[in-house]
Amino acid sequence: MNFGLIMSEVGQGFRRNLSMVVSVILVTFISLTFFGAAILLQMQIGELKGYWYDRAEVAVYLCTEISPVPGCNASDASPEQVEAVRAELEGSTLAPYIERVEFETKQQAYDNFVAQWEGTAFADIADPEFFGETFYVNMIDPDQAEIIVDQLSGAPGVENVEDQRAVLEPIFAIMNAASYTAIGIAALMLVAAVLLIATTIRLSAFSRRRELGIMRLVGASNRFIETPFVLEGVLAAAIGAALAGGAITAIVHFFVGGYLAASFPTTNFVGVEDALLVAPILLAVGGLLAALSASFAIRRYLKI
Repeated sequence: MNFGLIMSEVGQGFRRNLSMVVSVILVTFISLTFFGAAILLQMQIGELKGYWYDRAEVAVYLCTEISPVPGCNASDASPEQVEAVRAELEGSTLAPYIERVEFETKQQAYDNFVAQWEGTAFADIADPEFFGETFYVNMIDPDQAEIIVDQLSGAPGVENVEDQRAVLEPIFAIMNAASYTAIGIAALMLVAAVLLIATTIRLSAFSRRRELGIMRLVGASNRFIETPFVLEGVLAAAIGAALAGGAITAIVHFFVGGYLAASFPTTNFVGVEDALLVAPILLAVGGLLAALSASFAIRRYLKI
């Protein structure tokens, strides 16, 4: 098979259908950028879950005078009740599941609140009496937090037991929804790219119908005739995929690494190395879809 002749045919096809080729490149670029962003977002969700779930605590909030829970009787937890909760956490039943227990007093809770909201009206109106005492429990296995919740919920002096991972779930649900939306948009755009590639190949074949007729008369094989058209689609899609890979790498480098990582230094984010892992996937997906679409289109046109 004459490679030089095939590439000259590809170049000729590009020149005759330049606007359609550019359209294929742009549609492939946009669709694969969405697809790559969805993959990176899923990777980021995994990073955040691993980071925050390991640090999530079980908070055992003790009763205060303003507790709405009937069992608190509008009064602070007594010293005896506090010690009973502590003994429960340090006892043989719960201790094997617990890595660390920290106790926060009213004053400590107040000081932390004022430090967090310093300079705002919230800090000015806060009073230590508004805050209750709290046990913060770190689990050896965060998935076993329900053991603490079941054991201490409703205990004397306990207002509420909260697994802080429950607070994170809505955030991850929103991120998952964004990821699935990006995948949906990418899928629609990929369908448009496949249809556009097929149309481009048919137009290219129609514009060279005389040459194709001569090739068939002189006994050129179907593979020889088909290859330039398939390469046209694959090269156009490959250019779009390469642009998509460059786009997601730039987004990760400049936005995620340059802005988000600087704004939230304690949080793990996906890096350029993750984007470089995704880029070949985009190239493979784009090339495969283009090859299948172009091959199907030219075979239908040539009736082979």
